[in-house]
Amino acid sequence: MPADQTFPFRYGVFRWLLSVLGLGPAFSRVALTADTLSVHMGWGFRAEIPLTSITDARADDAMVGGIGVHGFRGRWLVNGAASGLVAIDVDPPTRAWVGGFPVRLRNLRVSVQDPDALLAALER
Repeated sequence: MPADQTFPFRYGVFRWLLSVLGLGPAFSRVALTADTLSVHMGWGFRAEIPLTSITDARADDAMVGGIGVHGFRGRWLVNGAASGLVAIDVDPPTRAWVGGFPVRLRNLRVSVQDPDALLAALER
């Protein structure tokens, strides 16, 4: 696998608001190392997902219920836009942090500027 790769979040019309709230591009990233997918959206969301736990990753064009960090019962949406989504299934579930509180992560939907590049990198 090549050196660490970073995939910027995709932001839409609410970029300014998310930036003011500490969830904007300066504080957020999706990064891939040789063994981990790291997702951080400011103080709102943090997860370190072992690549061995990712069972599926696919483009996701399903409707979103909001912008920011949302979820329940292991299914989390972490996005700055309603497009450019990638859905990632995790088994066994891993721990993530939402607003400083631990949560279980089974499925993550994340918006990135180049979803095809993230998907290609996860396939390797």
